Amino acid sequence: MADWNVSQSQNSGLKVETEYAILVGVVHGQVRKETVEEHLDELEFLALTAGAKTLERFVQRLPHPDTRTFVGKGKLAEIAEYLEKHEEVNLVIFDDDLSGKQTGILEEELKVKIVDRTSLILDIFASRAQSAQARTQVELAQMQYLLPRLRGLWTHLERQRGGIGMRGPGEKEIETDRRIVRDVISKLQAKLAKIDQQNETRRKNRGDTIRVALVGYTNVGKSTLMNMLSKSDVFAENKLFATLDTTVRKVVVEATPFLLSDTVGFIRKLPTHLVESFKSTLDEVRESDYMLHVVDLSHPQYEEQIDNVNQILADLGVSDKPQLMVFNKVDLFRMRNFDDYLDKATRKEIEVDLKERLALRYDAPNVMISAKTGENIEVLRETLVSTVREMWSERFPHRTPMWIGYLQ
Repeated sequence: MADWNVSQSQNSGLKVETEYAILVGVVHGQVRKETVEEHLDELEFLALTAGAKTLERFVQRLPHPDTRTFVGKGKLAEIAEYLEKHEEVNLVIFDDDLSGKQTGILEEELKVKIVDRTSLILDIFASRAQSAQARTQVELAQMQYLLPRLRGLWTHLERQRGGIGMRGPGEKEIETDRRIVRDVISKLQAKLAKIDQQNETRRKNRGDTIRVALVGYTNVGKSTLMNMLSKSDVFAENKLFATLDTTVRKVVVEATPFLLSDTVGFIRKLPTHLVESFKSTLDEVRESDYMLHVVDLSHPQYEEQIDNVNQILADLGVSDKPQLMVFNKVDLFRMRNFDDYLDKATRKEIEVDLKERLALRYDAPNVMISAKTGENIEVLRETLVSTVREMWSERFPHRTPMWIGYLQ
């Protein structure tokens, strides 16, 4: 049987040792080449997070991806030639999902490991999962990803297969594997259902506290902001998906308590089954009363990242929840966009205009901060306090809030 037992190696990831990779993207349909290059920039960061160093990238324009090899024959030959000249490269990463058949053909043609975007993300998730819940969620996503690809992965049994109906022993083993994978999926789903019940009970026991959720693209500074607001020590790192497990902290600001949760970061092309597997983690977003949508203002594609997050929030059915947009890394934004000759007044005017434009575009209040330097954190705290107090008063109009004594 194929060696797909992820439960035995789910925390190993790609990085047994430093690997060297090349990236492959295809420009097709209405997608612009610039967009594909931007996606490959992110793919390179994903590869780095997984432990692979990118040496080269290949981009091809096609009416549609090739059904056998994803890229055309000429581009495949070009990639093969590069691999022959650079023997240290042992990994080729495609920016789109590959079928099992495509993966098998490409590995046979190129003689190196072939990874697509989804399997790379899953690998990172597997290496980052710490809690039993996160590990179960990742394993479920891996199994769901693997199931439709089993036929393509069984290329080593080709000589054993029969004719049209493939009545050889290889087909029987594939069916056995499918049945085992489906059984594992069922067990993992049952395990997650039990965890969901426990989490639901835990959430009910939180009483009448207002819940605030940090949401946003991966690597925008949510965990850093969580540490600053809650004075806790949540793991934060300049890599994608540093946080997988939802962290919930009770925060008290000016005698006003609320629960603050840090959730897994989103990303473009986030696999559907990955979102489904992490449903229980994302329930913290569903159960929240207020969302802090954290954005990396210094990122060249921050508006596209906002759109991606908003789409996922819509898919989760929470796009109508009140939110404050927190534009983080304003210090880095200035460094990357302001010339030295710009005077202070002009810089201030540009920032005010940008703040107003963003508030109008996304129909939500916003604040520009730097979680690293602490700039405007007090403004953020004041906004949070006033919002939480207003929500609490609306929900419990006949109860005396605890901050009354604090104000007197």
